[in-house]
Amino acid sequence: MKTLLAICMIVVAPFVSASAPATALPPASTVVSGEVLEVRDVESYTYLRLKTKDGETWAAVSRAPVKTGAKVTLENVMVMKDFESRSLKRTFPTILFGSLAGAAGNGMAPARAAPAPAPDTPDAKVPKASGPNARTVAEIVTKSAELKDKPVLVRGKVVKYNAAIMGKNWIHLRDGSGSAANGSNDLIVTTASQAKTGDVVTVKGVVRTDKDFGSGYAYKVLVEDATLQP
Repeated sequence: MKTLLAICMIVVAPFVSASAPATALPPASTVVSGEVLEVRDVESYTYLRLKTKDGETWAAVSRAPVKTGAKVTLENVMVMKDFESRSLKRTFPTILFGSLAGAAGNGMAPARAAPAPAPDTPDAKVPKASGPNARTVAEIVTKSAELKDKPVLVRGKVVKYNAAIMGKNWIHLRDGSGSAANGSNDLIVTTASQAKTGDVVTVKGVVRTDKDFGSGYAYKVLVEDATLQP
């Protein structure tokens, strides 16, 4: 249970503003279906007001072309209490986080777990690393099958950092390449090295695909065992 909650916090923490003391609650159900009553799009995410069998509720997913009146299903739902959205400038007493059934999300297998997005802030333009195996964030995400189990060198800005979870530090890295629409602008990196949000770093690690951490949480692509380069 502790491991599951820790992974859930990785999933939803990037949505939360620094001043928002949001609390994760055990989900009543891992799947929620309903009719879309309202849609609010921000930089990388879509907020949905849903009419479900249990009443109305708000939900947040990676940005998707959802229309009012559509019938949608959210999978692997996590409930957040007292969540503050900086983009919408409002606090939700409760909100659901999950993945749209059948939708492709950044980094995570859509049928198994919610995406692990970084904060909805503009991407910084960071020059590509130089040297053997140098790649951009977008190249690693979009060419993950080709790069599977191969070493890569990538430079980017740390837009989210979670320390000491499952024995690793977790970094969301962006360099200005790729698109928020398909999630190719954000790369997840695990490392024993330390960093902080806002740092521009160069990391060297190995590309892994279809990485399953159990409890239904599986990443389509990430860079593991990375080291920060001088």
